[in-house]
Amino acid sequence: MLLDTASLYFRAYFGVPDSVRAPDGTPVNAVRGLLDFIGRLVHDHRPDELVACWDNDWRPQWRVDLIPTYKAHRVAEETPAGQTDEEEIPDTLSPQVPIIEDVLAALGIARVGVTPYEADDIIGTLTARAKGPVDIVTGDRDLYQLVDDARQVRVLYPLKGVGTLQVTDEAWLREKYGVDGAGYVDLALLRGDPSDGLPGVPGIGEKTAAKLLDAYGDLDGIMAAVDDPKAKLTPSQRKRLDESRAYVAVAPKVVRVAGDVPLPDFDPALPREPRDPAALEALAEQWGLSGAIQRLLTVLQH
Repeated sequence: MLLDTASLYFRAYFGVPDSVRAPDGTPVNAVRGLLDFIGRLVHDHRPDELVACWDNDWRPQWRVDLIPTYKAHRVAEETPAGQTDEEEIPDTLSPQVPIIEDVLAALGIARVGVTPYEADDIIGTLTARAKGPVDIVTGDRDLYQLVDDARQVRVLYPLKGVGTLQVTDEAWLREKYGVDGAGYVDLALLRGDPSDGLPGVPGIGEKTAAKLLDAYGDLDGIMAAVDDPKAKLTPSQRKRLDESRAYVAVAPKVVRVAGDVPLPDFDPALPREPRDPAALEALAEQWGLSGAIQRLLTVLQH
């Protein structure tokens, strides 16, 4: 089980009241919510291994170099040259992220992030390496591209907390979008994605993109059709695709998650006992998390 951790703690932050606070008044709603999410996921799905995948770099420069608008609207403010852009995070959430790191470490739950990559890339690499079934838990539809029935890779997309999950397999993708997992990258880059700052091809929405992919197979097939006078593209489609060649040439590298990130050594096994009981006890007391940590430990030990 691979967790898109930031996606889950953002959901926890907005789903758990910020009246949930540590003894010193620090909000810990995202921490408690994430711990409860992990407990529910482990209870319901019983994975043998679990990895909290991390955004060491939420907006990698190599993606921005290819498409400058990539996640540009999420940058909190213009930063001087040479400084790292910072993601706009609610100001009561950012102090909770180091607490999450400390608690996961004390529990012994693997947390993996690599610079300059996003959590999606860690998930893509671990999925590529997996020798058995993989459940990816994320609220990010970009990861639908990894769905693969033959390899038993599916996405569990939270609809309400993590108790109600949309199980995304190839049948669901074909019903919803008309593509399989491998085709989702081409669909996404053609249609664009405002949430990631991907412009897409003007005038080609989701349904048109799906029809073009059905007719021509993949992005290469569609672009070959642009050069084929006999292809049954409308004049408008032909013109817009032709004018978008520069974007279409680089977008696949931006949209496709990496599958070859050099990962550090780590132990993905689900811990039965905390790695550092003393540190965990201290964190529970400092941040008022005794109940959430004990609930998670109870699940892990059964």
